[in-house]
Amino acid sequence: QVSLVESGGGLVQAGGSLKLSCAASGRTFSSYVMGWFRQAPGKEREFVAAVSWVVAMPRYADSVKGRFTISRDNSKKTAYLQMNSLKPEDTAVYYCGLDLGASTVSMTPTSYDYWGQGTQVTVSS
Repeated sequence: QVSLVESGGGLVQAGGSLKLSCAASGRTFSSYVMGWFRQAPGKEREFVAAVSWVVAMPRYADSVKGRFTISRDNSKKTAYLQMNSLKPEDTAVYYCGLDLGASTVSMTPTSYDYWGQGTQVTVSS
């Protein structure tokens, strides 16, 4: 079993920044992808960014390119999402997902085996 714990959400004004963290624990694993998705009220969960632990080549949704940066700390099995220049349309619950055994990034939520509890990000105009 794998547990994912997210932190770092909150309320910020447009143009501001937030940094989310996702710490993984539980069973031992050496190859996986950790990704961030978000879900706004009434909308489907959408891909934001993800990075493979095997090859550190992140992938981003077009809507966040140039504003968000995903990074990882292998020793802590933690992924981070630095969010800059936030916009009201970034408001959503942000979820961390783990695609166990994967080496390439998938943008599809169903590819991910484990999820965190979600953290609310609210950007005011």
